[in-house]
Amino acid sequence: MSESKKLRVALFFGGVSSEHEISCVSASAWLRALGEEPCAGRYEVFPIGITKSGRWLACHPAPEAMADGSWEQGADCVPCVLSPDRGDHGVWLLRNGRAELVSIDICAPVLHGKNGEDGTIQGLFELARLPYVGCGVLASAVCMDKALANTVMDAAGVPHCRWTSAIRAEVEQDRAAVLDRAEQMLGYPIFVKPANAGSSVGISKAADHAALDAALDVALREDDKVVFEEFIDGQEVECAAIGNPDDPASVSTTRPGEILAGAEFYTYDDKYKNGVSQTVIPAHLSEEKLDEVQAEACKAYLALGCAGLSRCDFFVERGTGRVLCNELNTLPGFTAISMYPKLMEHEGLTFSQLVDRLLRLAVTRRKGAY
Repeated sequence: MSESKKLRVALFFGGVSSEHEISCVSASAWLRALGEEPCAGRYEVFPIGITKSGRWLACHPAPEAMADGSWEQGADCVPCVLSPDRGDHGVWLLRNGRAELVSIDICAPVLHGKNGEDGTIQGLFELARLPYVGCGVLASAVCMDKALANTVMDAAGVPHCRWTSAIRAEVEQDRAAVLDRAEQMLGYPIFVKPANAGSSVGISKAADHAALDAALDVALREDDKVVFEEFIDGQEVECAAIGNPDDPASVSTTRPGEILAGAEFYTYDDKYKNGVSQTVIPAHLSEEKLDEVQAEACKAYLALGCAGLSRCDFFVERGTGRVLCNELNTLPGFTAISMYPKLMEHEGLTFSQLVDRLLRLAVTRRKGAY
């Protein structure tokens, strides 16, 4: 990467997602990091906020305004669109009936959940042939869909819990059969999850048939596909993975950290609101078990075709010591309490150094490789 010219980074945040607010907080941390060394001397930031209704607005908010949502009221907000025309290589600002092209060097989609982490915006970046941070279209889509990710992990031999799934049409056609299948395959308690959602949104733990029936409706409010998973009595541990699969040997995973949840399971409120959850790095595991989790995280990362970064979530089952992959999050939280940057900091990377590393990986990733 040339040091003589600053690269313009389009920092996307917000989004049409139940995780809109968390994206704004994560992106505000990126905005701060881009103003610190080593990023400040290498990059020029160009924020693009996406409202809950799907409007794209170029803006220049302070990190605080980005985090609290007041950025939308900024007088400098200008409607914009990312051009899919590879000749443009940038963003069109739509101001006073005129269009102005702003060139972009790298896209950083700090967007959580649907329409940002699921391959949709990644497809637009591919059409525009713009380098971007994170996983490609396929890996983003597969990791976002828990049923598809589980299917790939089954095929690749990545250990995880027993599971089944159902789409809305199946539920509407024979709800009783769907519930019976989950009960017969998994036994209670059962976790019920929207297939495509993050930050524990829409997840319930059902201890009996009535709770399972109610949990199904909760999950269907978030998505048209539902995943049922067996309950695992285990430690929740997470690894940070970083690197591009162009060179699998260069992909690295951190020592696992452990989540000490404030509730019965790690909820959305625990992650982002009430501050009662705690993180321990490294996790309270033997060195051999830490090695095993780290190795399985790398295996899952490569099997799912990830690039740039992912947070790899695991259970270590109490009693048996089994290491079971829960899921991979292709754009994990970057808030002050988020595990991914904490894990990387434990490995010696400051937040700004981490952002610089991810931007460099975006530039060097081989086009068309995934």
